[in-house]
Amino acid sequence: MAQTKHQIQAILAQADIHPRHRFGQNFMIDGNLVRLVAESAGIVRGDLVIEVGPGTGTLTEALLARGAHVLAVEIDRDLANHLRNKFSETPEFQLIEGDALDGKHAINAELAEVIRTKQNGTIRLVANLPFNIASPLTIELLIAGVQSLTFTVQKEVAERIVAAPGSKDYGPLSIMAQMLSKPRILRTIPPQAFWPMPKIESALLHLVREDRLNGRAREFGIFVQKIFSSRRKTLRNSLLRAGIDADRILSATGLAPTCRAEEVSPDQIWGLFLGI
Repeated sequence: MAQTKHQIQAILAQADIHPRHRFGQNFMIDGNLVRLVAESAGIVRGDLVIEVGPGTGTLTEALLARGAHVLAVEIDRDLANHLRNKFSETPEFQLIEGDALDGKHAINAELAEVIRTKQNGTIRLVANLPFNIASPLTIELLIAGVQSLTFTVQKEVAERIVAAPGSKDYGPLSIMAQMLSKPRILRTIPPQAFWPMPKIESALLHLVREDRLNGRAREFGIFVQKIFSSRRKTLRNSLLRAGIDADRILSATGLAPTCRAEEVSPDQIWGLFLGI
């Protein structure tokens, strides 16, 4: 059974823990949502499931019940202690205490090592992601080789990940996510599904890794940031500002010099990158 709001509040009160805004803590209190997140991940018994921000462990329980080996990453020291005690007799549970990210463009070293050395089986992320790390963590885990990601996040971030060229939400995050995976929004989630209640809607996202960057994600990401650094400029001017022979590349790809980066598809931007 998923933990209710009152149960979560009681757990926190007993341990003298308060939700910490700086860690983006909003706890899932809707049992139907907990079940939906776990079910949507497509877990097969024996899968390694990374859960970032497990909180009081309500989703963790649902993942373990499906036969997953759960690697939880919790930055909050008090919650980490609670999780150690709660799952002390569960061999399928492992805890990393610390930040899931190591700077802006790297994941926690211990987490990265687990992913790197996992030779067989599937690695998934299933989580109620802390709002403040969702965007960079999504891309870093895809680059690291995690096969699928199923998580809740702010609706605006979800919309940026799946955005099409020409839309107001389209940008570097859209391009990187769509060149590294097939993302889709499964459903939107009202603020009432969480406590403390956020001021915005959330969404449940599912991404299946499909790396089309041939191991060049880092270089490509830098290129994408460069051509989006002056969003309202023409693509030609953006390329010139980056020190790139714009006329040659645009001529080779057939793109109009007057178009803007926000109008160009991820595949076309990849073509520009290959032409450098």
